[in-house]
Formats: sequence, structure tokens, C-alpha cells
Amino acid sequence: MVGSNDTWDEQLELFGRIAGMASVSVNYRLAPEHVFPAAIDDCVATALWLIDHAQAQFGTSWLAIGGESAGAHLAASTLVRLRDMGRISPYRAANLLFGCYDLSLTPSVRASKGTPFVDRAVMERFATMFAGDTDVRDPAISPLYADLHDLPPALFTVGAADPLRDDSLFMHMRWQAAGNRSKLAVYPGGWHGFNSFDCDLARAANEEMARFLSACRSES
Repeated sequence: MVGSNDTWDEQLELFGRIAGMASVSVNYRLAPEHVFPAAIDDCVATALWLIDHAQAQFGTSWLAIGGESAGAHLAASTLVRLRDMGRISPYRAANLLFGCYDLSLTPSVRASKGTPFVDRAVMERFATMFAGDTDVRDPAISPLYADLHDLPPALFTVGAADPLRDDSLFMHMRWQAAGNRSKLAVYPGGWHGFNSFDCDLARAANEEMARFLSACRSES
């Protein structure tokens, strides 16, 4: 519902320096003007374009996907769609930060009130406006309920004080249970969006994400 494709430039530039990666940031359509599945459709279209053009445009066919908050939700949903289309293989890593993977709200979201940036009331409003007439427990809109087999290695990053922490905990376990590699990084005291602040906790998290992506590239 908010933000644009240039709001994460600093972190993406860090990934470029540490992991040697080029970044493409998606200016997907926002709710409530464009409800589900518009944003996911835009991300899937971009992901497919990269499969076809990354080698010519950036000199590599190795691809990763990621996002924070709503972006992590869209990235996970995009991977499931690509898998179902038989186009998943070029994507070798997923970097997923404090995403909302269950739009019906996990226990930690339901228990939150007055927390910085997001709480239950905010998340209920976002989920309703994004979903439109779609059942919020439909796996197509809440990837926590999706079949998660045959997906790439993932790093789930979340702050311990983030109302969305259960989303990352649950998704990490389901990712593993489906037979995929998954790593969970929980940062004590971190609120929603903590990695965007000028502090040691943010630097540690961002550098760990860059190292994860670099390691996945080295393994491929």
C-alpha cells in the first residue's frame, strides 16, 4: 500500500558491494487501487523477464529474489507461482525480511497493540485492502498455507520485537518441512523495519543478508 521501488537503494547497494550482485527493484502496483493479485502479477512478470534477459543485461543467469515486509510476502508468493509454472530453476536464493505470510494474522500480530510501524489494527487494514474479495487464507494470497516444495534456499530475518515475528518463525519451519534449506535470523530488540536504521543491529542484519547471498552464489 505504501513505498516505491527506490526505498531500499542503500541495502541493495550493500548487496552489490559485498555479494557482487546487480539489483532490479519492482515498482509493483499498490493497494487499495489495485487489489490482489495485481502486485504479485507484476512481480512474476519481472521475475520472468529476468529469466529471459538477465544474461544479456547483467552478464549472469544466477538469480535471487527478496524483499522486506510486503515485499517478502510478494517474493515468497512469486517463487510459488514460478515453481508452479516450471520456471523456478534460475532462482537460487530467497532473502526474506519480516514478511507477512499469513494475511489472516499470526498470533504475534493478533497480540500486538501500539507497536512501532505495525500492529494488529494496521495489519488488519492492510490485509483487507490488499485482499479485496479474496479469502485471506487462500494459499495464493497467504503463502504460509501454500505447498512449499522445490523452492530455493531462504534466509528469514526478523526482529524479536516485530509483531510479524511469528510469520517468519512459522514460514522458516514450513520451508524446511517441505524439504528446502532455510536459515532463520532473529535479532533481539529489533522492531519492524529495524534494518533501515543507522545502528549496529541494522548493519549486522544487512551484512548477514549480503553474506548469505554471496554464499549461495558460491555454492551454485
